[in-house]
Amino acid sequence: MSLTSYKGKTPQLAEGVYVHPSSVLVGDIEIGLHSSIWPLVAARGDVNIIRIGERTNVQDGSVLHVSRPTTKNPAGSPLVIGDDVTVGHKVMLHGCQLGNRILVGMGAIVMDDVIVEDDVIIGAGSLVPPGKRLESGYLYVGSPVKQARALNEAERSFLTQSAMNYVILKDEYLAEPLS
Repeated sequence: MSLTSYKGKTPQLAEGVYVHPSSVLVGDIEIGLHSSIWPLVAARGDVNIIRIGERTNVQDGSVLHVSRPTTKNPAGSPLVIGDDVTVGHKVMLHGCQLGNRILVGMGAIVMDDVIVEDDVIIGAGSLVPPGKRLESGYLYVGSPVKQARALNEAERSFLTQSAMNYVILKDEYLAEPLS
């Protein structure tokens, strides 16, 4: 894995974190307990911070980035991802905030200053435009994204199960010697 310092900040990994060797993490990034970063993920915490919670997985080919502070936006747009989040393959997250128990479908794009509340599914290929707020308990789909319907109990349960499936998988990877 490539952990690269930028302006004196080096990515910090909590206990039990798995980062695939082909991934690149740069700058002010903190990753919580038992989370996982899979092949070819690029995460740049160079002009702002990236914070990833516990038991969260970021899958193959995803891009995580931020926006720098400006006169119009003095705090800039950090990237904050909560606990038990599943970020599907080839997702782009840019300067947004994701709560807990979220599934971001494959190929989705979530842009600056978006707030995604807890217990949300964002469908594959969806585009969440800047500044949008996604309300807790719903499925969102489309480009631009629209609220489709309330999540059912099985879907709500799956959000935590999906995260736990990746905790199990990363533990299997951590137990294997690198070859």
